[in-house]
Amino acid sequence: MTGINKKRVLNAGSGLSGHGRLPSPFSPDLWEEVRLDADPATAPDVVASLVDMRGKIADASFDAIYSSHAIEHLYTHEVIPALREFRRVLKPEGFALVTCPDLAAIARQLLQHGAETIAYHSPAGPIRPIDMLYGHAQSIANGRAMMAHRTGFTAERLARVALASGFTEIRATEGSCFDIWTALTGPQAPVAAIAAMFEGSDLARLFAPQAVQGP
Repeated sequence: MTGINKKRVLNAGSGLSGHGRLPSPFSPDLWEEVRLDADPATAPDVVASLVDMRGKIADASFDAIYSSHAIEHLYTHEVIPALREFRRVLKPEGFALVTCPDLAAIARQLLQHGAETIAYHSPAGPIRPIDMLYGHAQSIANGRAMMAHRTGFTAERLARVALASGFTEIRATEGSCFDIWTALTGPQAPVAAIAAMFEGSDLARLFAPQAVQGP
């Protein structure tokens, strides 16, 4: 669209092009996507670790961050530094949309059906509880060791580490594929305007009153 200054969204831990596709509310007519990944083989716009984007991404330079199934690849001690980096690169009115495997949902599936029963199918192939816990086994066997999972989250744990990282409001909801979806905002974020962006999408439930978690 001509005459419109697009907002910028950082796809943090984007993976291969198209793999971490942005949710529909990030319309390409209104949003410019910048892909960041630690693995140069994914051909991102920016090669950098989520834990330290300094020198690659300027302070307060993005309106939003989208991070899909990336933070579970960090070590536990790296999670808060990574989320602090999210805060640093976001504008004061910005927000982060973060999704990752849900340990509670995975545990229920594992107890009911076992560790190696197929839970669902993804573009990467069949996904089993053991893949959700430790990383997609076939991808790792094919040489992509960075696909290993090094930590895990429940909604409560993700809210706690996000608050410890400087976010002041966390909205969480369960996804449809044994995952958690969260919207992380700071004190200056216009939550009503952000909620309006998601109206009509599956993620509108993030902005229901029961989704809020705060201090």
